[in-house]
Amino acid sequence: MSFKLVLALALLGGVAPAALSAREPARASARPGAAWRDTRLPAADRAGALVAAMTRAEKLRYVHGLFPPMTKERHADMIPSAGYVPGVPRLGIPTLRESDASLGVANQVEQRKGDTATALPASLATAASFDPAIAFAGGAMIGAEARAKTFNVLLAGGVNLTRDAWNGRNFEYLGEDPLLAGLMAAESIRGVQSNHIVSTVKHYVLNAQETGRNILDAQIDEKALRESDLLAFRIAIDGGRPGSVMCSYNRIGGDWACENRFLLTDVLRGEWDYPGFVMSDWGGVHSTEKAALAGLDQESGQELDKAIYFGQPLADAVAAGRVPAARLDTMVERILTGVIASGLYDRPTPARAQPIDYAAHADVAQRAAEAGIVLLKNDRDVLPLARTARRIVLIGGHADVGVLSGGGSSQVRSVGGVPIEIPLTEGAAASFARLTYHNSSPLRAIRALAPNADVRFVDGRDPAAAAAAARDADVAIVFATQWQTEAQDAPSLSLPDGQDALIAAVAKANPKSVVVLETGGPVLMPWVGDVAGIVQAWYPGQRGGEAITRVLFGAIEASGRLPLSFPRSIAQLPRPRPVLPPGMTALSDAASNAGSGDAAPLPYPVAYREGADVGYRWYAARGERALFPFGYGLSYTRFRFADVRFTGGAHPGASVAVTNIGARAGVAVPQLYAKGPDGTPLRLAGFRRVTLAPGQTTRIALAADPRILARWTAGRGWAVAPGRYRLAVATDATREVAGGDVTVAGVVVAPR
Repeated sequence: MSFKLVLALALLGGVAPAALSAREPARASARPGAAWRDTRLPAADRAGALVAAMTRAEKLRYVHGLFPPMTKERHADMIPSAGYVPGVPRLGIPTLRESDASLGVANQVEQRKGDTATALPASLATAASFDPAIAFAGGAMIGAEARAKTFNVLLAGGVNLTRDAWNGRNFEYLGEDPLLAGLMAAESIRGVQSNHIVSTVKHYVLNAQETGRNILDAQIDEKALRESDLLAFRIAIDGGRPGSVMCSYNRIGGDWACENRFLLTDVLRGEWDYPGFVMSDWGGVHSTEKAALAGLDQESGQELDKAIYFGQPLADAVAAGRVPAARLDTMVERILTGVIASGLYDRPTPARAQPIDYAAHADVAQRAAEAGIVLLKNDRDVLPLARTARRIVLIGGHADVGVLSGGGSSQVRSVGGVPIEIPLTEGAAASFARLTYHNSSPLRAIRALAPNADVRFVDGRDPAAAAAAARDADVAIVFATQWQTEAQDAPSLSLPDGQDALIAAVAKANPKSVVVLETGGPVLMPWVGDVAGIVQAWYPGQRGGEAITRVLFGAIEASGRLPLSFPRSIAQLPRPRPVLPPGMTALSDAASNAGSGDAAPLPYPVAYREGADVGYRWYAARGERALFPFGYGLSYTRFRFADVRFTGGAHPGASVAVTNIGARAGVAVPQLYAKGPDGTPLRLAGFRRVTLAPGQTTRIALAADPRILARWTAGRGWAVAPGRYRLAVATDATREVAGGDVTVAGVVVAPR
C-alpha cells in the first residue's frame, strides 16, 4: 500500500499509519466512518484499509476455505455446498458461502435434502443463441437464486475452448471460438454479479479434457495460447469483471496452473491488470510457497488437497519470511477487492433463505433452451410439424418422462423432481455424479400442444419394434442421448447403446423421421443422409421438453447456431480420444490430489498441435469441411443478404441489408469473419442476432473486434498490423454471403 493511501486513510478516520508496520496491526474499530465503508473510494483502496485493520490470524484464515462435506470444522451457518470461508464480523467482512453454479445453483447428489433450483440448459445452448442478452438473463437468474439461498460466491463463468470433442465438460463451456465464448461468458458473469455476489471465471487455463486432468501437462506455443484460450479469458474478464478467477487442475508448460507465475502474475496481473483474486480449483493446490509467490490468493476446498497448504504451512512461511508479510496482505486485499467490487460487502446476503419466483425463473431457462436449439437438417420441410398431424410416434431417450442433464459439479437438482437418477458404480465421477433427467417430458408437452393427435411413445430398446411403430406414423421422432460428465471424457463420439442402429431402422421405415439430439457436444452421424430432420437440443434444462416441442411445432423459431463444429469422422480431429498413459488409471489421477504420499504425480503431456486454430479454423487450415460447421443453423423462414459494404481504416467492419423473404417471423445471425496479412484462417470478428417480421428489411452493422484482428508478438505485445485484410459476411464459418479486401490501419492494442 502506498504512503499516499496510508495518509488518505488516516485523514478519513480509518487506519492509522502505525497500523501498517511489520508488527501485528492493532484491531481497528468497525465504526461507520471507517474508510473501508466509504463507497466513494475505489474497491481496492477500501480493501487495503480493511487489510490494514485485520490481524495476521484473520488474514491467514481468509486465504483458505473449507469443503463442507469433508471438513471437521463446524460452523452454525455452514451447509453442505462447495465451499465455506469464515469471515470477520467485527469488520463486516462476509463469510464466503460458495456454490457450484455453471447451470444453476448446484446440489449434485442432494447434499441439501429437498433443496431444488432452476436448471438452465447446457452452456453450449446459451452459446448457440449467439445472444449476449440470453447469457446475461441466465446469469442474473442463477445469481438471484444463489443469493436467496444465502450463497455469495458462484463458481460460474466457464470459458474453456472446445479443443477436444470428447471433453466431458464441453457442455459447461461456450464452444470453440474465443470471441463468442468470451463475450457470452462476460454477460453471464455480469448477470450473476448484478445480484451483488461474486462470480468466478474458470478454469484458467487449458482445462480442455477430463482424462488425466490432475496430471496432464498442456503443451502449446505461447503465441497460440495467447491468441486462443487466453484471449477468451481476457474478453470475459474485460467485459464481465468477475470478482475471482479460478485456476485449473492441469499443468501448462510444466507448472501447475495454480502455481504458474507466468499465467497468474505476468499475464493476469501484470498485463491485464486484473484486480480481483485467484482461487484454486478444488484439489488444485500442490505447494505453499511456490503457489503463494506465483499469484494464488486463496486455497479452495482445502480438504481435497494433500495438505492444507495455505493453513499452518503458510503461517510458518510468513513468520519465517519465506513468504513476505506483504504478499499475504496482497492476497487478502485481492479477495476483498473482489468482494467489495461485486457489491457483496455493502449488500450482504441474507442470513436466512428467501422466497424465489421459480415460475419466472423457469421461463428464463425455457427461453435460453429455445434460443439455443439448432436445426441441423430439414429436408422437404419436415419441420415444423403441422398441428394437423394425426399420428406421431416418439422413440427412445426416455422422452416419456424427461430430458437428459449433464453430470458433475454443475448438476442442478431441478424444480419439479427427478424422474430418472442412476448412481454410477465406477469411474472418476462416481462419488459426485449421477445420470440424471429433468422432469420435463417431450411426450407430455407434445400431447399438450397437439391434443387431437395420437401421440405414442416407444422406448427404442428394440429397433424392430420401433421401426414397426414408426412405419404407420405421420412422423417419427427419435430422441437420441449421450450423457457426459465432469471427471471423465466420452468413451466415443458415437451414440451409445445401439442408438445409431435404432435411428437407421426408424429412418428406413419412415422417410419422415426426425432425430432430436440431447448431447453435451458433437456426435458422429452415420445416418445423416437417411433422416429428414435433425435437431440439436443439447441438454435443454428443466423446461427442455416444452422448449423442444415449441421448436418442433414452430411455435417458436428455430434460431440457434452451432458454437462448435461437428466432424464427419474422428480422423478430422487434432487428436485421438484422450487415454491415460500405461500404468495410470482414473483412480490414480483423482488420488493425485487428495491421496497420501509426497511424490508428485508423473506428468502426462498433451500437445495442442492445432495451436490457435481451434475448431473451424483447424478445418480451414487443413482444407477440410466439417459435417456441420461453426455458426451453422437452419431457419423456418428464408433471408436475403444484399448490399454488403466493407470498410477499412481504423474501424474495419461491414454492413449488410437483411430481408426476411419468408412467410413467418425469423431470426438471422449474420457473422463477420476476418483474415489478416499473416495468412492464418478466417476468424470470427463480429456477429449479430436480429429478429425480422415477414418482408422486413434491416441494415446490420458488424464491427470487427480489434482483439480478433490483433496478433501477439513476443517482446512487442498485441497490435493490429497495417495492411490488406479480407473480411467476409457469412451465415457460418464456411458459407460466405460476400467478401472483400480492405486496408486496415495499424494500431497497438496492448503493448507489453
